[in-house]
Amino acid sequence: MIMKKTIITGCLLLFLSASFAQKQWTLRECIDYAVSHNIDIQQQEIKRKNAEISLNTAKNSRLPDLSASVGQNFNFGLANIQTVNSDGTYSTTYKNTSSSNSSISLGSTVSLFNGFRTSNEIKAQELNLQYALAGLAKAKDDLALNVAVYYLDVLFKQEILRVYKEQEKLSALQIQRTQELKDAGKVPESQLFDMISQHATNQKNVVTAANSLNTSILDLTQVLNIQSPEGFDIAIPEIKDVVSENTASIQPPHNIFANAIAIKPVVKQAEYNVKYTEKNLKIAQSAYYPQLSLSLGIGTGYYSTSDESFGQQLKNRRGESISLNLSIPIFNRFATRNSVRTARNEILNSQLALESVKLSLYKDIQQAYYNAVGAQAKYESTQKAVTAAEVAFSYMKDKYAVGKATVFEYNESQTKLISSQSDLLQAKYDYIFRAKILDFYNGKEIVL
Repeated sequence: MIMKKTIITGCLLLFLSASFAQKQWTLRECIDYAVSHNIDIQQQEIKRKNAEISLNTAKNSRLPDLSASVGQNFNFGLANIQTVNSDGTYSTTYKNTSSSNSSISLGSTVSLFNGFRTSNEIKAQELNLQYALAGLAKAKDDLALNVAVYYLDVLFKQEILRVYKEQEKLSALQIQRTQELKDAGKVPESQLFDMISQHATNQKNVVTAANSLNTSILDLTQVLNIQSPEGFDIAIPEIKDVVSENTASIQPPHNIFANAIAIKPVVKQAEYNVKYTEKNLKIAQSAYYPQLSLSLGIGTGYYSTSDESFGQQLKNRRGESISLNLSIPIFNRFATRNSVRTARNEILNSQLALESVKLSLYKDIQQAYYNAVGAQAKYESTQKAVTAAEVAFSYMKDKYAVGKATVFEYNESQTKLISSQSDLLQAKYDYIFRAKILDFYNGKEIVL
């Protein structure tokens, strides 16, 4: 049986790996998969379900209760026995006797007035459910942003690897060219060995970049809760113009903040918490009011000392009752007063927490805005640097091809080009990420 389960599990994992290998994951697919498989999201979902149960319990508290009871008593020992004499007088004797009696009852109680406690408890649980829903939405938002970070990192590492592979191919071609120049007597043999050394360095860079990419893919699959990164690949989005495609995201902080406080779950949570504490104050104040309840009951019994049959006694001893119960609070050692004081303090605390959330949110938006502006400026400047490095390297290749430049000069120019290309890629994805953060605060879906 164990062997059978192991084989089935292995086949399932192989099937999943094959499925992953057949597709390229978009950012949206990664986010959706992460949301449906994330443990924190599942725990938030359980909190939401518990909040629904609490609301249902509060609503049902308006209903009358219903309870039944059955009792059986046994009595032993001396009993007072009275008998009627022939002359009409009574005589009392004592003797050991045993008796039993049974009782059956059914009762129901409903609260008619409890200081509006029930209605406020229902409203409080409705707010608690909204709080749980906002918490679930916040967890999904945070996870989506986290997935986007790892997704963009994989894209960046893929492009870095592509750059290093191109440089490796170029250096391999230059080895052949240097060999030709050396055979023609235009360059010394030492330059050939220098070029071979540079090619080895480029090969090392490719291996390092590939390992870094594998690590980034592993990080992404772990966020998605995928068992293995084997065969996992992502779709490369078509980004024609980074600046123009993300310019609309770079909005002034106050504009983004105005949208954020109206839609972001973290703000909604704090707002629901304020309203919840306000209802808790009303619940605490309900203890100042009288409590009125209605009780209904029906019962019967059986006594073993009676000459009547069991059925007759149940019928003849049946009784119904109805009662109104009014409880008026007079003094409970200041418990209600202190509960009300505590509830008022909780309101103040929740209001301060809401203000703190808004202040923190505005600061985060400000920081995100200036980071995005800076990332855009850096991207535009690195574009110019790459253009200049490409032109310089093109001249250097021509000079090297005719033997007018040394290997050292050639490698130095190539290194500057690689460095500027790497800086451009880093600036590119940093700018995209900063723009997406602003979209996140603006309530827009994170897409590439």
